[in-house]
Amino acid sequence: MAGMVYLVGAGPGDYRLISLKAVECLKMADVVVYDRLADDRILQWAPDDAEYIYVGKASSNHTMKQENINQLLVDKANEGKCVVRLKGGDPFVFGRGGEEGLLLQENGLPFEIVPGITSAISVPAYAGIPVTHRAVATSFAVVTGHEDPTKGKSNMRWEHLATGVDTLVFLMGVANLPHITEKLMENGRSADTPAAVIRWGTKPEQRVLMTTVGTAAEDVAKAKLKPPAIFIVGDVVNLREKLQWFDEPKTHPLFGKTVLVTRARSQASKLTARLEQMGAKVIETPAIRIEEPADHYEALEAAIAKLNDYQWLIFTSANGVARFFDRLMKGGKDARALGYAKVAAIGSATAAKLKEYGILADVIPKEFRAEGVLEALRGKLPPHAKILIPRAQEAREILPEKLREQGAVVDVVPAYRTVAAEVDAESLKAQMAAGEIDLVTFTSSSTVTNLIKIIGSADALTGIKTAAIGPVTAETAKNNGIKTDIVADEYTIDGLVEAIKANI
Repeated sequence: MAGMVYLVGAGPGDYRLISLKAVECLKMADVVVYDRLADDRILQWAPDDAEYIYVGKASSNHTMKQENINQLLVDKANEGKCVVRLKGGDPFVFGRGGEEGLLLQENGLPFEIVPGITSAISVPAYAGIPVTHRAVATSFAVVTGHEDPTKGKSNMRWEHLATGVDTLVFLMGVANLPHITEKLMENGRSADTPAAVIRWGTKPEQRVLMTTVGTAAEDVAKAKLKPPAIFIVGDVVNLREKLQWFDEPKTHPLFGKTVLVTRARSQASKLTARLEQMGAKVIETPAIRIEEPADHYEALEAAIAKLNDYQWLIFTSANGVARFFDRLMKGGKDARALGYAKVAAIGSATAAKLKEYGILADVIPKEFRAEGVLEALRGKLPPHAKILIPRAQEAREILPEKLREQGAVVDVVPAYRTVAAEVDAESLKAQMAAGEIDLVTFTSSSTVTNLIKIIGSADALTGIKTAAIGPVTAETAKNNGIKTDIVADEYTIDGLVEAIKANI
């Protein structure tokens, strides 16, 4: 039985500009055939067990010829697979989606077109340049800057293009800029016409070069701008002066900064999203991975079996909450099993996680660390209180030790452990050495110690700012030879983001 092929536009670069329909297609995919310009994070919506085939193209460097890509789609569909052909921008705007669709049609194979946001409109928009504007431009044209070299002769009607349209947007034209600008001027476009070259538009590394038709080729050569980039010509370019927003510090204070997030990949999304909202380019390189404890939950399950014995449960992380309730429910129990026990959460994030399971924390300290918990519990514990602390396998001992000094009976059980994640250490160290990373974030002591294991020593961080979620993490960094430049006042992801915003 024949499969189905979806020719999907992935948008211009910012992965959040992908459509809901495109995400639906990716979720169904057996095979994903994707381009160079599709942000890799778009692939997160496809199944883990899907087959991923990279067919990206750069100038004079094609991973696979177009005719072979066309045949690949036919072959995979004939295997009965659901195939997503993921293309940068829109499939039908110089995306060669028509060629792929025609071969599918010739082979009697079903397909759908899922339009994407084209870079011809979105990239200028992210640069603060509208392709049309009342009283400035009432027409625009999208032009390829790289014609099919097999045609033999050009189909460009420069005599009409040069002056017949208010705004011209050339895609894939940086390499041919001397020829393009020469033809425009030869056919009547003034050399003084405002123009702009926009590289990696819609992405945090976006770069905008303001120029004119007459000087564009020389300016681009001096600035060493390389593809992917678009060239836009017309008076609308001058509107950037007032409409600039994406690379505007007031709107996106972290624009132009590259931040390394070392949090576990499963938990990095919130921090990444907040940093990206402020314009940062985020590199997710998880220094840790969350795993089950070494005893395979034996101690935790034993504690759950005697929950009625405990008067207090103290949770020191959202991870501890999640793992505790996971084992509780696997044992056929729910939150009611806590009975009359009171619950303390080390901070607002941990309390929020408890709330997901229907538990409102009885105690949340003002200071989100062990010392704060001890202070918040002062006077609240009964004599010889029995306390359960489900937590990370390796953690500071100050909390259980101080509670025992007060006469409490404390059971500390491992609910999870953090281990070093598998990371391309050489690539990461090369980025650090090249000055490509401006800031490294640490969200726990384990992210510090495991990053040091990955990069070898703190020397690799020389010249790179660091930010810690709180004083405990900052102290761990100090003990590992790392100077912490930013320490959050509120020991949460939101607090860390605000501290970065205020200090970088």
